[in-house]
Amino acid sequence: MSSQAPETTQIHNIGYRNYDGPRLGRAYARRSLFSQSLRGAYGLGRSAKSKVLPMILFAVMCVPALIMVAVTVVTKANKLPLDYTGYAIYLQLVICIYLAAQAPQSVSRDLRFRTVPLYFSRPIERMDYVLAKFGAMASALFVLTAAPLVILFVGALLAKLDFADQAKGFGQGLVSVMLLSLLFGGIGLVMAALTPRRGFGVAAVIATLVISFGAVSTLQGIAYGTDNGDAIKWMGLFSPITLIDGVQTAFLGATTNFPGGEGVGPGAGVGVVYLLVVLALIAGSYGVLMRRYRKVGL
Repeated sequence: MSSQAPETTQIHNIGYRNYDGPRLGRAYARRSLFSQSLRGAYGLGRSAKSKVLPMILFAVMCVPALIMVAVTVVTKANKLPLDYTGYAIYLQLVICIYLAAQAPQSVSRDLRFRTVPLYFSRPIERMDYVLAKFGAMASALFVLTAAPLVILFVGALLAKLDFADQAKGFGQGLVSVMLLSLLFGGIGLVMAALTPRRGFGVAAVIATLVISFGAVSTLQGIAYGTDNGDAIKWMGLFSPITLIDGVQTAFLGATTNFPGGEGVGPGAGVGVVYLLVVLALIAGSYGVLMRRYRKVGL
């Protein structure tokens, strides 16, 4: 049987236009995905309903800082009511709620509507997608946690507090919330990417962050009540927020929030372990996301 095409075969021009413009490539696609994901984390470019929760939580993060500044200026105090490194720790619940709401929004919809293979059909690759989503979520958290510190710093200067002390504390606070943003962003995206159902993603994020902190705090309280002070610092390794607390206590001049106060916080030696665990969790979150999207991107 002949394999040649019949003589009636024809090629028709159906009117598609050739594209002769520049090919922007992977870098442009990665930046665009990062930008859109970051904007989406605050509801920008989406419906008015999508803006309500992130903007309310952003306001809730900033209002206490404004109140502290007002109190400092009016009373002419010689220091702020709260250290820069302690602000995010005290408002951790707001951060957890924000992450639980926005991490599933960032990745769960792509899984639910099976749009991930469409991303990978373009020049963008799996690494680009993960980097863009990870970077956008961490950046959104950094904006949420750094904005109140900027308010505190500006307010401290208006109150004529010592510039050198405030600049040092402000810098330490920024380093702390940067680590927090990377750690929380990675963990939140991992939890959200495990399921296409947004509700399950929200529950997984809250359970991972809030329940782990509650369990560790309870065990630390028991250890403190039974005079097992050395155990308190090691228990802090098992919760994301206490990990950040330990790192900033060891290296950023912060006062620990562990039961028992300053005397039970990790020193430089134990602090190295805390820092290594934080970095390992950040890298591990990236690795888990890469593995996850190796499967769903097919």
